[in-house]
Amino acid sequence: MAAANQVIALLNGHVDGDNERVYAVALQIAASEARQGHVKTAEALRKLVDAARARAVAGPAAKGKLASATPLAKPRGELEDLMLVSHSDTKLSDMTLTDVIRSRLHRLVVQQQQRERLREYGQRPSSKLLLVGPPGSGKTLTASALAGELHLPLFTVRLESVITRFLGESAAKLRLVFNQIAQMRGVYLFDEFDAIGGKRGATNDVGEMRRVLNSFLQFLEEGNATDSLVVAATNHPELLDRAVIRRFDEIIEYGLPDGDGVRAMLKHRLGRMAGRSLAWNRIVPLTEGLSQAELARVADEATKEAILAGRKCVNTEEVLAALNARRAMREAVADIFND
Repeated sequence: MAAANQVIALLNGHVDGDNERVYAVALQIAASEARQGHVKTAEALRKLVDAARARAVAGPAAKGKLASATPLAKPRGELEDLMLVSHSDTKLSDMTLTDVIRSRLHRLVVQQQQRERLREYGQRPSSKLLLVGPPGSGKTLTASALAGELHLPLFTVRLESVITRFLGESAAKLRLVFNQIAQMRGVYLFDEFDAIGGKRGATNDVGEMRRVLNSFLQFLEEGNATDSLVVAATNHPELLDRAVIRRFDEIIEYGLPDGDGVRAMLKHRLGRMAGRSLAWNRIVPLTEGLSQAELARVADEATKEAILAGRKCVNTEEVLAALNARRAMREAVADIFND
């Protein structure tokens, strides 16, 4: 049963009109009930919270008024410095993905959407996802798309604020983050995750970072009563500790797009500006080694040139010019770092 301090917190939230505080405390109680084996009670509380949030969003529209944007529960106190919160309208259909990756992400979304049904059979939905791949390959966008598909807030954890040089402080801040994960359902992104999950035997390893990693492993193993999604992304999977990798339900590897992927990506990004006569046999060879993010910028630059030229479609020369400019930029950056 709920402790007296939780009842007080519920009433204070109600009196103050702070619905998100009420929901957070209710989910705390649900987590406590689940740990005691009262699964049905915990699930009933979670369903009530979900229903209350849905009603709060649908209320204005149901009364014939313009529906406002879903209010986001912003982190407060110390959490304000530890994470950023945003709302996402991105969907998986907005992304250019291989069939295998799209299928795996769709399966995860379905498990989250039907988590109550899974729990009836003693199963839990996948909720810990590790994304690996080169910069610009779509890892961060995937977290945003998952948040959009599940209509959940996206919390981006600011690792530069979590990790400090003071003994024990980083682990304490990480504890605050995981308390939030347990209290408020959302998609929580740990970008550049190798900053936390690096191998404990690395030559540049220090005692504090070992404690942070051990704390992360411990917190990740704790029960997640809110069914929040924890998404970790890294460009350097080779740096990760094996113990970290084993803790994730799903590991998805991203690569650079192939010829078909390039064509699909550029067509999607160009939209109605994509001309039917684009010479793909000239365009695709110039895209070798470019990421999805770089291809998106190429499409945007070509689109702007077409608009300024007063035309309704992008032509091949504009795409080639944008590609050459992007490749020249990469080479210039490479020269700077090689000097």
